[in-house]
Amino acid sequence: MCTGGCAKCLGGTLIPLTVFGFLANVLLFFPGGKVIDDNVNLSDEVWFFGGILGSGVLMIFPALVFLGLRNNDCCGCCGNESCGKRCAMFTSTIFAAIGFLGAGYSFIISAISINKGPKCFTVNGTWAYPFHNGDYLGDKALWSKCREPADVVPWNLSLFSILLVIGIIQMLLCAIQVINGLLGTLCGDCQCCGCCGGNGAV
Repeated sequence: MCTGGCAKCLGGTLIPLTVFGFLANVLLFFPGGKVIDDNVNLSDEVWFFGGILGSGVLMIFPALVFLGLRNNDCCGCCGNESCGKRCAMFTSTIFAAIGFLGAGYSFIISAISINKGPKCFTVNGTWAYPFHNGDYLGDKALWSKCREPADVVPWNLSLFSILLVIGIIQMLLCAIQVINGLLGTLCGDCQCCGCCGGNGAV
């Protein structure tokens, strides 16, 4: 597969991951699937918009750029027909780096939140973080420390885990595109210059 075709494949994979990350972050604003009375009682990490900003907004642009590379017209410059493609592939590495940082941001926020646990109405009658250093992860009995919202612990744990996995996959795909983009920059796309063994190959 040529570098342009590979980039399109990566972009097509990033699009649904971006949508899932965005939706997961939105659902975190409804702990336990319910509307909370006071937004101050939401976990702080929800407001960092890891899925909306990191795995969402900062990822959609690289994904669209990757998708467009396969359809690049290979317009040349200075008599070199592969020049346009090389420039496009180099640009894609920059967007891939931006996407990597966005996914990394989402990954870090998710990891911190999973370790910290959700903010909830505790048995002490106050809104607080009842868990410490991820102790609740290995002891389900501790979940009873959260009285409200109902099922907030599995809700937050599931959604932030999804964001964590999405962030890892997105970082991996962006890293692959950095390598792919550098290869495309150095040798052009096979459709333009026959780098992959022939003109017009796919």
